[in-house]
Amino acid sequence: MSDVFTKAKRSEVMSRVRSRGNKDTEVVLARLMRAEGITGWRRQLAVKFQVSGLKFQAGARRGKRHAQVRPDFVFPKARVAVFVDGCYWHGCPKHGTWPKQNADFWRAKIEGNRARDRKVTRALRKEGWTVVRIWEHALKQPGPVVARLRRAVGG
Repeated sequence: MSDVFTKAKRSEVMSRVRSRGNKDTEVVLARLMRAEGITGWRRQLAVKFQVSGLKFQAGARRGKRHAQVRPDFVFPKARVAVFVDGCYWHGCPKHGTWPKQNADFWRAKIEGNRARDRKVTRALRKEGWTVVRIWEHALKQPGPVVARLRRAVGG
């Protein structure tokens, strides 16, 4: 089926769509952490870090480049950042699918997401943060997820 909008109009419409993460998976993990008594976390708290050789939107401050990221959950005292990666958007090896329509665009988009995830993880670890990445499908069997979180936050 062809689009009812021109390419320019579709681009304009889509540019106005704003979202913040995959709320469903974040809610599932928040409920799980509450049920398991895992405390000390905040949702989507900005974490700032120094950038060296990475392409991020960054402002210069005292000659150093800084960037920030908003992990899905942050344990500020333990310096743990938790990301819940969607199987589709982050190219899960088990459940990720590759669209057939506009395949080149979607492959570049998903590969770009994966590359950004690696860069952010590397940068946060360099700054002394522990980074926990959880696949969306892993929330269906919460035992291993809870164990990983407890190990990461030390409790």
